[in-house]
Amino acid sequence: MSEKAPVYFTDSRTKDFKENLQQKLTRLLKTAGMGDMDFQDKFTAIKMHFGEPGNLAYLRPNWARTVADFVRERGGKPFLTDCNTLYIGGRKNALDHLDSAYINGFNPIATGCQVLIADGLKGTDEALVPVAGGEYVKEAKIGQAIMDADIFISLTHFKGHEATGFGGTLKNIGMGCGSRAGKMEQHSAGKPSVNTDKCIGCGTCTRWCAHDAVHVTDRKAAIDHAKCAGCGRCLGHCPTDAIEPASDESNDILNCKIAEYTKAVLDGRPSFHISLVCDVSPFCDCYNLNDAPVVPDVGMFASFDPIALDQACADAVMAQTPLSGSLLADGGHTCGHHDHFHDLFPQTNWRSALEHGEKLGLGTRSYELIEI
Repeated sequence: MSEKAPVYFTDSRTKDFKENLQQKLTRLLKTAGMGDMDFQDKFTAIKMHFGEPGNLAYLRPNWARTVADFVRERGGKPFLTDCNTLYIGGRKNALDHLDSAYINGFNPIATGCQVLIADGLKGTDEALVPVAGGEYVKEAKIGQAIMDADIFISLTHFKGHEATGFGGTLKNIGMGCGSRAGKMEQHSAGKPSVNTDKCIGCGTCTRWCAHDAVHVTDRKAAIDHAKCAGCGRCLGHCPTDAIEPASDESNDILNCKIAEYTKAVLDGRPSFHISLVCDVSPFCDCYNLNDAPVVPDVGMFASFDPIALDQACADAVMAQTPLSGSLLADGGHTCGHHDHFHDLFPQTNWRSALEHGEKLGLGTRSYELIEI
């Protein structure tokens, strides 16, 4: 039997009025051992989700400020970071992404550090990172700025997710750190195609294709899948978003690929992981709206082990009674499985990511919960 990984926890109460929630988070980080890390003069990536404009469930920038201050007080050089999205929205390129982050309050004055979009202007600035033991991915496509950092910290909003069951630490790291092409690889078993209704025949895709797979005929581009390597460069550079990825991977394999991308990000450098189980919306923060929380706020969790952390957060959510009026309490969504995530999204198996991550050596699902 594997040794249990310590996961530290504190609830969201401030009943004694001696400290606020940000101070409580700082105490959690100290107790969990993050303060023992050598941050001196180290570039420290704090990976989080800035929220799609219109969504109000994402983590407030105050939480990011607490983590950034913790790093800076120990001599580190923190920055907040995320990668551009695969889908079309407010965060598909670095300029829109920064605008969205600033709209949602993530600016240097509020957070105490800079915001960097890790995969660059068009989502094509990536590092090719080997995945040790990878079954589905041999070489992950990770945002370059994330791989340039000396230390990696994940700050996760734990919530539901329609494709993976829940969005936790592995989702924040694996999918979140993938470049646009990396995200396509995780979502797709195939290769991109051209939406001819959007294509203007400009030829930008042909100039960026290194495999002579894209050609323009009669002012419409077409991709030869026999030549296409699935690198996603055309996806990032198309000015009209006419090149679209397939979304045909099974949810279980998607979860396994997320675990393998997480392995690529974390291997070979110090890391620490924080997960806040609050405003537990049923869907991802990538939507431009959010539904009511499905369970009450639970609290804050922290660990050096990302697998144990996700398992602990999942167990804590499943122990909660669904909130009245939420999607989880609606008819048809409480099926008696005692598994809130399966009740919300029966087509998902959230355990597959943790099982595969454990097999890869990312951590263990066996944990000891230490409450402070």
